[in-house]
Amino acid sequence: MQIAMIGLGRMGANMTTRLLRGGHSVVAYDRNAQAVSECAKGGATPASSLDDVVQKLQPPRAVWIMVPAGKPTDDTIADLMQRLSSGDAIIDGGNSNYQDSMARAERCAQHGIAFIDAGTSGGIWGLENGYCLMVGGDEAAVRRLEPIFLTLAPEGGYAYVGRSGAGHFSKMVHNGIEYGMLAAYGEGFEVLEKSQFPYDLHQLAALWLHGSVVRSWLLELAEMAFRRNPTLSDIRGYVDDSGEGRWTVQAAIDENVPAPVITMSLISRLVSRQDESFSAKVIAALRNEFGGHAVKSEEARAPEAAGATR
Repeated sequence: MQIAMIGLGRMGANMTTRLLRGGHSVVAYDRNAQAVSECAKGGATPASSLDDVVQKLQPPRAVWIMVPAGKPTDDTIADLMQRLSSGDAIIDGGNSNYQDSMARAERCAQHGIAFIDAGTSGGIWGLENGYCLMVGGDEAAVRRLEPIFLTLAPEGGYAYVGRSGAGHFSKMVHNGIEYGMLAAYGEGFEVLEKSQFPYDLHQLAALWLHGSVVRSWLLELAEMAFRRNPTLSDIRGYVDDSGEGRWTVQAAIDENVPAPVITMSLISRLVSRQDESFSAKVIAALRNEFGGHAVKSEEARAPEAAGATR
């Protein structure tokens, strides 16, 4: 099949390569001309603009966008709607909010354009292993484009999951679960690292991959990380988030579903970004006020930060 890929970052470029390997024709576009050139070397048809993308596609056209969620995605879809025709399809494979996807589907439908929200998981490993695809939207359009999804996914890794929004909602919850799993591994390895026993964390991570009930792909990645750097000394403990955990927690609240693990894993990410917690300062001050508990002064932090023994 023929498809356009807009957004040639780590995910978009790798997906382009996997599609080309699968025998599909890909028109590749990115605002970064170098990224387009690299994909062209692999066999993609380069495009210099969205107009050029549309002109190089045969109707009914299919355009997959892999750009940041929010305004960049909205702007790209708005530009495409001005250029595409009735019967064409837009696929959003980014981590968009499912509510945004539902609204985009309605706007596209007014122009006769199918909007497909494809929750995509696999990261930088998807090129070789395949991408897990949770696809929502107009079912007839999805079925027409199934050869694309089946090429990108490993066997059993693609499913049509329902109407518009269903793809990105399931990916949102998928990432919320990921938050909790990552937090559990992080906490467990910290308990080991702080314990009285001089554990080799790489040894344990590798050990648990064989027959353990906690073995997983994430644990495989932990084993790789500890193999490269047993103490993770080159990594700062600052954990960002791209929004899906927040949206999952909000959905749980809206649906009256208790989700304490996912919620606390999100909060722990926020804590990781604080050099000094003002909340902790308030708690320390209150403990001093009601119980006379000692507080540590800011001055006392300087020797500690300089490496003084405690």
